[in-house]
Amino acid sequence: MIKLSRELKTGLIAIITIILFIWGFSFIKNDNIFKKERVFYATYKNVQGLVSSSLVTINGYKVGKIDKISFHPQKKGYLIVTFSLNNDFQFSKKSIAKIYSSDLIGTKSLSIIPDYEGELSISGDTLKSEIEPGVFELLNEKVAPLQSKFQSLLTNTDSLMQNLNNILDVKTEDNIKASIKSLKNILLVFEKTSKSIDSIVIGNQSNLDAILLNSKEITQNLKQLTDSLKEANIATAITDFRKTIANLDQILTDINSGKGSAGKLLNDNQLYQNFTNASKELEALLRDMKLHPKRFVHFSLFGKKSKTYTANDSIK
Repeated sequence: MIKLSRELKTGLIAIITIILFIWGFSFIKNDNIFKKERVFYATYKNVQGLVSSSLVTINGYKVGKIDKISFHPQKKGYLIVTFSLNNDFQFSKKSIAKIYSSDLIGTKSLSIIPDYEGELSISGDTLKSEIEPGVFELLNEKVAPLQSKFQSLLTNTDSLMQNLNNILDVKTEDNIKASIKSLKNILLVFEKTSKSIDSIVIGNQSNLDAILLNSKEITQNLKQLTDSLKEANIATAITDFRKTIANLDQILTDINSGKGSAGKLLNDNQLYQNFTNASKELEALLRDMKLHPKRFVHFSLFGKKSKTYTANDSIK
């Protein structure tokens, strides 16, 4: 039987204790230390505060952790994120490793956006990288344009206030005060006028009522008149009137054309001339009767012979 020294026993107990401690710690973290892990890589220009031991998730489910973050040996300014997955969930090489904010305070984690088409990924592959804007980044994107507009507004407001200060000198302020005072006086006059109108209306309420009543009666009478005119056969009367005018027009046309007695009387020149000559002869006869009445009326008590009339005597 092999005898173990006291020191060797102590060393073996220490080694067993360390192994049990590591196994228990991994068991508490729900990690299986006996399970083989798959390692993947992703390249970023900015890791947005991602640190080692940050969670790696797929659809919100924890599948691994960040192992290491280091500078890229070939691309200057880029970082390589090394992360391991502790399950056998399969996805293609087209899948994306996206950095995102896992809570409101901005804690960064890594999410695998799986793609199931194409060649399956294996341990050691480098996945496509992507960064999801956080709450503060989104706010900054929205606030930045507003900030520039707000600054422009402040500048314009400052310029406006300076212009107002230049305009509102002592004389302008006095004019504004005088205008306000005049406006106040105008309002007082309007108030007095309104009170006067109210008193007039109150004092003549009965007259106003009578006027309104008369207006109502006039309106009713007009309505009755309108109804009467509506019932009357105005169209027939207008038609008859038009016919009368047409007949009168026809009569005047006939007269102008010389038709009928009146037309001949107005348009026959010979008849006009005969009337003119007869008028002249009548005028001469009346003049002769006035100058020599004895020639036309003969009266004698003694039977004196009347003088023979000659045409020349009437001319004398």
